[in-house]
Amino acid sequence: MIPGGPRHVAIIMDGNGRWAKARHMPRLAGHKAGVDAVRRIVRAAPRLGVETLTLYAFSSENWRRPAEEVSDLMSLLRHHLLAELEELDRNGARLGLIGDWRALKPDIVERLENAMEATRHNSRFQLVVALNYGGQDELTRAVQSLAARVAAGEIAPAAITPQLIEAALDTAALPPVDLIIRTSGEQRLSNFLLWQAAYAELWFTPTLWPDFDEAVLREAVETFARRERRYGGL
Repeated sequence: MIPGGPRHVAIIMDGNGRWAKARHMPRLAGHKAGVDAVRRIVRAAPRLGVETLTLYAFSSENWRRPAEEVSDLMSLLRHHLLAELEELDRNGARLGLIGDWRALKPDIVERLENAMEATRHNSRFQLVVALNYGGQDELTRAVQSLAARVAAGEIAPAAITPQLIEAALDTAALPPVDLIIRTSGEQRLSNFLLWQAAYAELWFTPTLWPDFDEAVLREAVETFARRERRYGGL
């Protein structure tokens, strides 16, 4: 554990395709290597004092990728990520989901629901997977739910506060995001946790996601611990 480290770390896992291309391998090989990196980081995060880890696994924009690649990603979700359930449960980890994940294929939705139910009593660590997630979509759904409450006469428009908006987001039950990491050298949020990023610390690394390991995560956490967070104050 690192004193002053983040409680909630969110990671934009980027670079699987470039990792595979550099090795003259198909993109699927990069995604498989990315699954191995997920396994490493899920094990490492609690050792560094991270209580909640949110991983951007499949964005709402990823549907625009070639159909074959989307199919491969869904297959990985079925046969690899969910296969980690036993280890998650054994290590006291709870699985959470954000995004419009219920729009995925019924068999995947059923497996995800079963995984969340099987781990819901665990409290040592929480793994949150963003599936079919987009920050703008999340905000749109939150606004729609508040608009429906206004239309029903439950609340007045002037009564809508940042706290009410936060309560309508997918992340309502999660602690605030302290640190957002993006791999592969890109320096943008790519529609990830737009509201939640307001005062999160950002950390970028050139490391491609399949090469991401505990040493890189430790560097990010230690960098966070040295930063002074003022939240707009002095």
